[in-house]
Amino acid sequence: MRHIAVIGSGPAGYYTAEACQKQFGDAVRVDILDRLPVPFGLIRSGVAPDHQAIKGVSRRYEAVALTDNVRFVGNVMVGVDITVAELMELYDAVVLATGAPSDRPLALPGADLPGVIGSAAFVGWYNGHPDHAGLAPPLGGTDAVVIGNGNVALDVARILAKSRAEFSGSDIVSPALDALGGAGIRTITLLGRRGPAQIAMTPKELAELALLERAEPVVDPADLPSIAGDAELEPGLRKTLGHLRRFSAGRSGKPIAIRFAFFSQPVAIEGSARVERVIVERTRIDASGAAIGTGERHAVPASLVIACIGYRTPRIAGVPYDDAAGRFANEEGRILPRLYAVGWARRGPSGTIGTNRPDGFAIAEKIAADIPGDSGRVGRPGLDALLGERGIDVVTFRDWQQIDAAEVAARRGDAPREKFTSIPDMLGARTL
Repeated sequence: MRHIAVIGSGPAGYYTAEACQKQFGDAVRVDILDRLPVPFGLIRSGVAPDHQAIKGVSRRYEAVALTDNVRFVGNVMVGVDITVAELMELYDAVVLATGAPSDRPLALPGADLPGVIGSAAFVGWYNGHPDHAGLAPPLGGTDAVVIGNGNVALDVARILAKSRAEFSGSDIVSPALDALGGAGIRTITLLGRRGPAQIAMTPKELAELALLERAEPVVDPADLPSIAGDAELEPGLRKTLGHLRRFSAGRSGKPIAIRFAFFSQPVAIEGSARVERVIVERTRIDASGAAIGTGERHAVPASLVIACIGYRTPRIAGVPYDDAAGRFANEEGRILPRLYAVGWARRGPSGTIGTNRPDGFAIAEKIAADIPGDSGRVGRPGLDALLGERGIDVVTFRDWQQIDAAEVAARRGDAPREKFTSIPDMLGARTL
C-alpha cells in the first residue's frame, strides 16, 4: 500500500489524486489536505462567478473525493498545524498542489497607495474567499485602471462593468454584488505594455465584452496592425484581432467604456492620500518582440487600480523555493526525494484548468518510478492521531457536503449558492 498526501484541493490536487488511483488501483490511499474547510480551490474562488459552466468540472473532483481511497482533510494548514517534514514521516510521497494564490508585487512608485489592489485580492473578494471578504474596494470613483492584458484582467473589467441583472445565475457573493451595484465607475482602462498582436486574452472571453448591457469595449484603430498580415497568424489570434477590430468601429452610446490602451507601460502611480492617476509611458515593439519605452508619457485618471500581472506560490517552511519564478524549486515536479510539486506550484501560473490533468498524471508516474513498493509508513492513521493530539478541527468531505447544502439553501433568486465568506461560518454550518 502506498500512502500519498496531496496539499491543496484545487484542480491540480484532485487530478493528482485521480492519477494516483489509476496508477496504483486499490493499493493507494490519498489524503488531500487544504487549509480551508471547503474544497476545489481555484474553481470556487478563482473562476469568475458568471462562468458557471467552467465550475461544473468540480463534479469530476467530487466523484474522486467520494471514492474509498481518497479523503478530503480540510481546515488543516500545512506549515502551521503540521509540517511538511512530519507529513513525509507519515506518507510515502507528499505532493504540493497549493497553486499560486498570492499576487505578484506591483513594483511601481505609488503601488502602496490606498485604492491599488492586486487581482488575487479583488477576485477573491467577489468570489467570497475568506482571506479577502473584507477588502471593500473603492468603487465610488469614475475611473478604474486594470493593469494587464490577460484573461484575469478581462474578468476583472467585465465584473466591474456588469449591471446587477447581468449577474443573474452567478455565484458572486452578495456583499460584492451590492457594492458593484452602487459603483460609480464609467471608464475602465486596460493597460497593456505590448500591442494587439501580443494580447493574451482568448477570443471566447474577449467576445463577451460585446454582449454587455451597459458597457462597450473601445479600441483605437491606430493601435491595430494591418489586416493584410492576419492570414499568417494562428487561428486564435486571428479571431482575437477580429474582435478588436470590431471594437474599434466607434461607440454606440453605452454609459461605461472599457478602453484598451495598448503600447502603454505603467511607470508610476500617483495621488495625495489615495490613488488618483497612473503615469503611463508609450511603448513600441522591437525586433525581438519586447516592449521598449519611447519616453512619451501621459496620465490616466484612476480612482481604483487593479494589477493583474501574475501570481506567486506562498512559501512553506523547509521547502526549496525559486524566488525568481515565484514557485517551489523543482526538476520536472521533483523537489526532494519523495516530495513533489504539481500544477501552478510546479510550473508557475500558466495554462488552463485542464492543463493540470496531464501534470497530475506525470507526477503519479514519477511517484511509481521513485517508490517501487510498500515502505511501511502508516499514512492516514498517523495523520489522524497527530491532528487529534493537537486538537485540530478537521473537516471531512461529508462536512463539506453539509456546508454545500447550507450555501445552496441560502441562495438568492436563481443563484446556485450564497457562499460563506468566513471560516467560522463554514465550520458552523456542519451538523456535528
